[in-house]
Amino acid sequence: RVFGRNAAAVSEALRGAVAHLPVDINPQQPRRNSFEVSLVKEDGSTVELWSGIGKGPPRKLKFPQPEAMVEALKSNLA
Repeated sequence: RVFGRNAAAVSEALRGAVAHLPVDINPQQPRRNSFEVSLVKEDGSTVELWSGIGKGPPRKLKFPQPEAMVEALKSNLA
C-alpha cells in the first residue's frame, strides 16, 4: 500500500507539471521493496530520476518527494 500511495502521489505531481505527460506505473514487474522513477525520452533513451534502492532505513527515505520529482523531470526535459 505504501508503494502504491507514493506512486500515485508522484504520478499526479508529474502529470500536473507537464501537460499530456503519459505516466506508466510498473510497466514491468518491479524489484521487490524498491521504488524507482525513470523518464523514457522520445528517442527511447531512459534517464533514472530517482532510485530508492539502497536508501533507508527508515523506510520513508526510499520514497522521493513529489516536488523533487517534478524538478528532476523539468531539468531532464530541458
